[in-house]
Amino acid sequence: MNANLADLRIQIDSLDRKLLTLLNQRALLAEKVGEVKKREGTPFFRPDRVAQVIEHIQQINTGPLKNEHVAAVWREIMSACLSLESPVRVAYLGPAGTFSEQATLQFFGASIEHVPCASIDEVFRATAAGSASYGVVPVENSTEGVVSRSLDLLLNSPLHIVGELSLMVRHNLLRLSDSLDDIEAVFAHPQALAQCQDWLTTHLPHVERRAASSNAEGARLATTNPAWAGIASDRAATQFSLHTAAHAIQDDAFNRTRFAVICLPKTLPAPPSSGKDCTSLVVSVPNRPGAVHDILVPLKTHGVSMTRFESRPARSGQWEYYFYIDLQGHPSQSHVKAALDDLQQLCAFYKVLGTYPLSD
Repeated sequence: MNANLADLRIQIDSLDRKLLTLLNQRALLAEKVGEVKKREGTPFFRPDRVAQVIEHIQQINTGPLKNEHVAAVWREIMSACLSLESPVRVAYLGPAGTFSEQATLQFFGASIEHVPCASIDEVFRATAAGSASYGVVPVENSTEGVVSRSLDLLLNSPLHIVGELSLMVRHNLLRLSDSLDDIEAVFAHPQALAQCQDWLTTHLPHVERRAASSNAEGARLATTNPAWAGIASDRAATQFSLHTAAHAIQDDAFNRTRFAVICLPKTLPAPPSSGKDCTSLVVSVPNRPGAVHDILVPLKTHGVSMTRFESRPARSGQWEYYFYIDLQGHPSQSHVKAALDDLQQLCAFYKVLGTYPLSD
């Protein structure tokens, strides 16, 4: 005989009580872990440990919950437990409702202390000064390429990269009404305006495009004038009580932004090898024929794959460049270490920006 709705709800309520009991037992153990970490002086937040736990849970998952949903649930459980050990302060490009905030919550979970910043520069300053333990900054977009300001700041910053996250970015046109009529100006971060330029040219060809410090700030500005619109996320629409006049207006349907998680080495040293890692570095070479080719030779010789190669002007006035390189692997691996040692001998400038587990 099939159970009725009332019986099923009674069973669910019973399971909820058991889940709550088990979660509180886990939280008590987390508090004890925090005491041990404090006594030993070890980092409270370990992204590699979070990744290991989630991977193990996914491996033993038999459904019907999908692995992505299991990962989201366990990340929040671990975030809440970590807040009992030691609250984590995280800086990101604010205000509330930005994709940077969304990336931050997806990486750390919701149980953090928020440090929204007005610019990428401020994220670096807050993290380097210790007013935030970690920072989250965009470094690359699948449509517009690298975020040059983040790369420039990584060059001279004492911070290093300890994690990454790739976020699907869907831009929406937000305003006080749900119509495309009578719009005089659209506000958004310059990257978002660039990622939506074809749509804007087609649907709003005569509307002025104005840069804002963030997409969330563009959404906030849209609340101040019925003739203004902002380009921002679903989260921003909820945050600022705006209508979505047009959904997913980005020109690339698979538009993604890659974010880096940064901190001081004393906050968290480079994570150990996870078996699926990225090493980021920046180098410069003497200005002579074949110099750029030469720095690629050690990678080929030792069988190390390069996944990114970007150049940025050195601003020396001598037509010199810094090269930002992402490599597959961890320096603890012998072939990666050998390649890095040989590469360093060829460089006029050499700096490892971070070694960290690859995101999915």
